[in-house]
Amino acid sequence: MTLRKLIFPFFVLMCQLILAQNDSITNLKEVVVSDRTLYSNNKSQSIQVLNDSVISKNQSSLTNLLNYNSVLYFKEYGRGMLSTVSFRGTTASQTAVIWNGINVNSQLNGSADFNTFTSPDFNTISVKAGGGSVSYGSGAIGGTVHLNNNLVFKNKFENDLRLDYGSFNTIGVNYKMILSNKKWSTQVGFSRNSSDNDYDYVGLYTWKGVQRKNENGQYATTNLSANVGYKIKSNAVLTFYSQSSNTDRHLSLVSESDSKTKYINTFSRNLLEYTETKDRFSSNYKVAYLTEQYQYFGDIESNFFSFGKSESLIAKMDFGYQVLESIKLNGILDYNRTKGFGSSFGDNTRQIGAIAFKAVEQYNDKWQNELGFRKEVSSDYDSPFLFSLGSSYIFNSFYNLKVNLSRNFRIPTFNDLYWESGGNPDLKPESSYQAEVGNVFKYKKFTLSETVYFIKIDDLIRWVPGKGDNWSPENTDRVNTYGAETIFGWSNTYDATNFAVNATYAYTVSKNVDTNKQLFFVPYHKVTGSFAYSYSKFSANCQFLYNGFVYTRSDNDPNEIIEGYPVSNVGFDYDFGLLNSSKLGFQVLNVFNQKYQSLEDRPMPGRNFNMYIILKF
Repeated sequence: MTLRKLIFPFFVLMCQLILAQNDSITNLKEVVVSDRTLYSNNKSQSIQVLNDSVISKNQSSLTNLLNYNSVLYFKEYGRGMLSTVSFRGTTASQTAVIWNGINVNSQLNGSADFNTFTSPDFNTISVKAGGGSVSYGSGAIGGTVHLNNNLVFKNKFENDLRLDYGSFNTIGVNYKMILSNKKWSTQVGFSRNSSDNDYDYVGLYTWKGVQRKNENGQYATTNLSANVGYKIKSNAVLTFYSQSSNTDRHLSLVSESDSKTKYINTFSRNLLEYTETKDRFSSNYKVAYLTEQYQYFGDIESNFFSFGKSESLIAKMDFGYQVLESIKLNGILDYNRTKGFGSSFGDNTRQIGAIAFKAVEQYNDKWQNELGFRKEVSSDYDSPFLFSLGSSYIFNSFYNLKVNLSRNFRIPTFNDLYWESGGNPDLKPESSYQAEVGNVFKYKKFTLSETVYFIKIDDLIRWVPGKGDNWSPENTDRVNTYGAETIFGWSNTYDATNFAVNATYAYTVSKNVDTNKQLFFVPYHKVTGSFAYSYSKFSANCQFLYNGFVYTRSDNDPNEIIEGYPVSNVGFDYDFGLLNSSKLGFQVLNVFNQKYQSLEDRPMPGRNFNMYIILKF
């Protein structure tokens, strides 16, 4: 039987039913204890955790998972193209992506492309709102997105396989195997997602009256992951995480007369971690080696391309001591050495050393206080002194009050510092002060979270015109961001029937202090809603997303905006009960054939379809 289980997935991978789209909605709790390290040190901030069951019911792209299940706003250069985030009105490089505790934002441009991440590759995906630079370093101003591979040590052998096929010849394969016992834990994953992506532009025609299509928009993303843990003794664990990815995208044409281009980017991430606890002491050691590389072809008919590459070595030591039953102290030493080289910014190396201190006081089951400091040293910039101070008090089963104050920052990137036609080596890091108050209400099956915040950002880096045709980055802007985030959830079960309702709302004002203008591509309003129903082996769901209008120019010209848009999806599936589970599902995306785009001249697809098979054995 074991041999058959091992061989079966490889035969199934030969099948031709294949890729993913959107989801059935599972109730999302604000905090889940499954990510203990993140949760125990951050009770004063909002943390939304999407666990394995939620991830499995969404399409593979991390952009779509978070777009329909969180308050994050995404800007996409077309379906499957470059996707960047705005969290609490901040820029794309002011949200940090944390992979198993390591900041993996690009060293070249400072941001993360969320369409290069495949959601099923991770066990939990967490969204922590608010500043986090004391713990996670550069870029953690608006918030952090945590991608975690959780290894468990118990007798277990599982295989998960998802095959999708959808409109525009969209094909996907996602496979994960878990094999573990009380000493070893192993996870192996493979994903492949591709599409011709030649969808019609809703309501757009050429001057000859011919329907416009998304031309030159094909893409393919391949990811491999392997994670291994070994329990050396009951209080000591050695783990190794590895992930590699290749994304090959032809870039969609804005005009039919444009040259056809493509962009290939790859990354490799390897992390070795050792954790040990003994009496009052705990220690955690991390050593990581990360690489990223891109190739841009200005003409796909030519072999000429521009490129950039970075190689990073990261070492981190975290020592903890339980001073009293109610007080724990942590001292952290962090070292990062990055070498970057490319056709536009030469060959440069940057070294960063950091020391941090954190203290957590668990006064009782209701009251926790948190304090942290961080200071970095680098030859490339003068780092500000960072701090974080927070408190969480549970008054009763109905009400929890959270308060957090912090200072955070974002360092200049290799492009900012060394770009040959205009880099500025004298840039200062972007710096921010932040305050937030969170209110969490719980009553029976209802949960309501309401958070208000204010962020003051100084020395915002902006590329401005210089001599001739050259542009150069300068610390020119000051920005004040404030707003409110609401998260609502309700679920209930009646016999064999399950219901779940979820909704989020974000109100965001992000203004340039000098001009009093809203930052472009920051919507004032974002709303999501979902309803899920299941009975026995049948389930159905619907989703709703509304993004308010955004300005596309810094002067807030009312004629230069992208109109707000609603998008709705519906889906259903049925479990036939074969193997451990065998689901057949169907989805209709953009049900009402809405014409919309999140970036000017980059239309998204109209109504489209997806079918899938999920096998667990």
